[in-house]
Amino acid sequence: MKKISTIFILLSFMTAGIASAQDSLMQYFRSPDQKGINVFEPSKWDDQPAFDKMKVKIGGAFTQDFQSLKHSNTPSYVPESQSNFVNKNLLYGAGADGDSASAQLRGFNTAMANLYIDAQLADGIRVSIESYMSGRHHPEMWVKGGYIQVDKLPMFGNPEWFSKYLRLKVGEFQPNYGDMQFRRSDAGNCIYNPFVENYIMDAFTTEIGGELYIFPFKGLELMGGMTNGQIEGNVTPNPTTQPPGINDPIKSNPSILGKIAFDRTMGDFRGRLSASYYSNSGDVANTLYLGDRAGSHYSMVMEQARSTIFVNGIPTGIGPSTTLNNKDSGRLLPILNNKVTSIMINPFIKFKGLEFFGGYEIAKGRCNFEKAGEERTFTQMAAELVYRFLPREQCYIGARYVTVTGQQLFEDYKVTVSRTAIAAGWFPIKNIELKGEYVMQDYKNFTPYDYQYQGKFSGFVLESVVAF
Repeated sequence: MKKISTIFILLSFMTAGIASAQDSLMQYFRSPDQKGINVFEPSKWDDQPAFDKMKVKIGGAFTQDFQSLKHSNTPSYVPESQSNFVNKNLLYGAGADGDSASAQLRGFNTAMANLYIDAQLADGIRVSIESYMSGRHHPEMWVKGGYIQVDKLPMFGNPEWFSKYLRLKVGEFQPNYGDMQFRRSDAGNCIYNPFVENYIMDAFTTEIGGELYIFPFKGLELMGGMTNGQIEGNVTPNPTTQPPGINDPIKSNPSILGKIAFDRTMGDFRGRLSASYYSNSGDVANTLYLGDRAGSHYSMVMEQARSTIFVNGIPTGIGPSTTLNNKDSGRLLPILNNKVTSIMINPFIKFKGLEFFGGYEIAKGRCNFEKAGEERTFTQMAAELVYRFLPREQCYIGARYVTVTGQQLFEDYKVTVSRTAIAAGWFPIKNIELKGEYVMQDYKNFTPYDYQYQGKFSGFVLESVVAF
């Protein structure tokens, strides 16, 4: 981490003088600083800077968190194994001073950093490379992905039918599923999110494929796409016979994507409504809800002292909980890595400094251990209200409520996890954000033998963000 931080600081100084100016040289581009807030897909209709030669922009984002969170449960006694009588339902940090069922988790979390390299190759053709320099799950440098975005065809004389109405995106990238992805925290890139954490059921992954966009008229966007359905490339042949415990032949089917969005501004009023679709009919390791390689910004809350370790969504045994193997703290993992169909609807309304963003999501599917027809369903609803004030909306206050209900793996009952968060933030300049959040989360309808039985956590998180 020390080496990565040094490299990141050097890059920051090297590029600080040119990065701001280079933002205006990128076409069809979302700014990584405060100007990128409430920007969804880059506009096809806004005026773009003229192209005269190839240009390169180096940017990045850095986030440091301090948390003071307390979690607790009502743990029934469940021995770890027949030879180890330690109660595996104790929470991380609990029981250290006796039989306490709660623990205070206070301190600085692992700093997270991202590195971006963008190049305007030709008029209307841009390439982007994204890397994680440090994350909770991967403290080492890790490439997120890279893609090429084509908004014009200069090699064919820039035909108007493509320049005005079409866009093509190809590479390894985050599928355009839902609008929450444009407001979520992604490792060190936290400036778009008015809160500290993402949704409880966090739809995020990177996959290899392509998306085709159609912009019939100003405000309307249609998208269709296809990806390989996995977080990385895989040329390994699938076995011809089913492995023990697997109830379905192992497949590697592509994921199908679709989205429609309408976004219009009239004076001080802006309204947007989008509907997204993601489906994979059979995959050995789909990670739509398990693909965040950085990790949660609530460190170690509601984690067992010793917990089940998942590899590609498959439980592989019990091991000590650490910030690396328990990266999704505070989230609910549906474990739908074999088959999944998800729909998300997102309304967004902004009037002057007041904005509302909502989400309704339903996900249905199963993992490799479940038989065809034994599909589980999860429903997530979210609403957030944010008020931005002072010149250039440099300060804000906000409130968010999120609730998820669904049937967990190997269980025949439904559970509910609900979160309320209150946040405030300040942008001293467009590249720096300071924010704080107070959060309360409850776990309901879990059985007495589940470690999340009567679980809850609450407390505050302070976060500083730099992005350029």
